[in-house]
Amino acid sequence: MLAQTTLNKILDLGLSRGADFVEVFVEESKTSDIDFLNQKIDRINSGNAFGVGIRLITGGESAYGYSSDADEDVLLQLTANLAREAKSGGQAAALLRQDVTDRHAVMIDPASVPKQERVELLRQLDRLTRQHGDAIRQVGAGVAEKKRAILIANSEGLYLEDSRHYSRLRLSAIAEQEDGPQSAVESPGVLGGYEFFQDLDLDHIARETGQRAMRMAGAGYIEGGMMPVILGNGFGGVIFHEACGHPLETESVRKNASPFAGKIGEQIAHSVLTAIDDGTLDHQWGSINVDDEGRPAQRTVLIENGVLKTFLADRIGAQQVGVPASGSGRRESYKYAPVSRMRNTYIDRGPHSFEEMVASIDYGLYAKKMGGGSVNPATGEFNFAVQEGYVIRDGKIAEPVRGATLIGKGHEVLPRISMVGNDLELAAGMCGASSGWVPTTVGQPTLKVDSVLVGGR
Repeated sequence: MLAQTTLNKILDLGLSRGADFVEVFVEESKTSDIDFLNQKIDRINSGNAFGVGIRLITGGESAYGYSSDADEDVLLQLTANLAREAKSGGQAAALLRQDVTDRHAVMIDPASVPKQERVELLRQLDRLTRQHGDAIRQVGAGVAEKKRAILIANSEGLYLEDSRHYSRLRLSAIAEQEDGPQSAVESPGVLGGYEFFQDLDLDHIARETGQRAMRMAGAGYIEGGMMPVILGNGFGGVIFHEACGHPLETESVRKNASPFAGKIGEQIAHSVLTAIDDGTLDHQWGSINVDDEGRPAQRTVLIENGVLKTFLADRIGAQQVGVPASGSGRRESYKYAPVSRMRNTYIDRGPHSFEEMVASIDYGLYAKKMGGGSVNPATGEFNFAVQEGYVIRDGKIAEPVRGATLIGKGHEVLPRISMVGNDLELAAGMCGASSGWVPTTVGQPTLKVDSVLVGGR
């Protein structure tokens, strides 16, 4: 991808110009997307990208630049432009190639499968989804695939290459009855090849999506207020990811923009709760072999029995906050410098059953499926829509309700999570932050929050 002689020149030049640490990140990626809307192909798109990112760290400050031109003179000039000052001496450690263990081997190369097979899969999904109700007005389906090959070299002698294949499906349905349209979405994904699509249970995905849209189209509204809420498993973990996960990244902590700063060793959640970020899970959407700084993936326990144990740390965050680097330095592409980011982040299994949780509530909300929302990472304030919700009345699941929202602050909600189920499930998502959009997995078992503000109509 880039000659080792060129890498050595860049690293030596950066050190000779005053940097304490120099890193070169080279990336070549290929993407392919097919969208199917209203029973016909809406879009087929493919693309290639190549580029080189160079980072110089001096003290606690970082300078970053990138180029899509791999000419040696261009890259050396970029390095010189990033440098703060010239000084004599400085030579990078000899580059030593490191082997990368691939835990997520591709079984079927996507390039070996004709696009027509994907189109037929999407056509079948459309047909299966429409079978679940005459009120379904629109169905959209799509496949997205990406192959990302990277090379990382730095002035400490690190030199490695890695390859990542991503495969994802998206299915949406819009149903409309008397009180306006309601939508439902399913979007599973893996770090893996075309075998993912061949193994999908299309009937199940279509049924979940179509029937949810139909139920919500005929639903009424909940009367808002403070109440107990049961959060469904899987994508329900998006609230923890957004409202608590981001403040547990050193990128927030080192800037004093996190409510958890300075609280390692303190009880920040109910003792029933343990939260983990694990980059090693087989073929999970947010998994990695190595992070975008070249550190091996690892399992990081963030909260254990309610006690804050550590933060997610990249190189700079680990140095400034004083915690071990966790293999969490990630970036969307060569156009971004890496920062601490989540991988597969989830609340771990607990001892409670769904039936126990429901029976403990006189009146509340069962948020079976969460939708989108917004969060302020500095304060943990969040506002999330409930895609599929039900009233809980007298310890039983009652009528479906639409339009509910959950409003609160992540660090205030954590101590109110009093029951955690044993039905852990993970769900794929995309996470945006200062280093761009990266694949992340959210997850949790079903859990009970004793009190949270629910917005109604």
